[in-house]
Amino acid sequence: MSTKKNVFVDGAISPEKIAKSITNHQHKKNIGGHSIFLGQVREDLVGDKLVKAIEYSSHRELAEIKIHQIREDIFAKYPLVCLHIYHSVGTILAGELCFFVFTSSQHRKPAQDACDEIVERVKSEVPIWGKEIFYDDTHQWKTNN
Repeated sequence: MSTKKNVFVDGAISPEKIAKSITNHQHKKNIGGHSIFLGQVREDLVGDKLVKAIEYSSHRELAEIKIHQIREDIFAKYPLVCLHIYHSVGTILAGELCFFVFTSSQHRKPAQDACDEIVERVKSEVPIWGKEIFYDDTHQWKTNN
């Protein structure tokens, strides 16, 4: 059973956090493959308005329980060495990173498959919401993260 971890990052996920996470795995010599997913806020055109940022919120307690269950399911299904999931809360500007999934295994295929499944499950099962903020300072709730 994996340990319950805090998956939320206040604000954008920094490239330095990602680099540090990768660096921290160099001493693990039983890893042959990593897979990384990085979610970035897009400057979408919605109607005639341009997205400036997304304000992410969550029911943290329920989200952490659900992500813990996803972690357990993924570790049971795939032969992973490591698995990390981070999601931003707060206002994330267009171009900034808001979602980081990092999987590692002895071989590349389990890491890739697990990473893909985690991304889809987090997006469909975890109570995280995004509110679009437009350059004209109006807001619109998104239906998914």
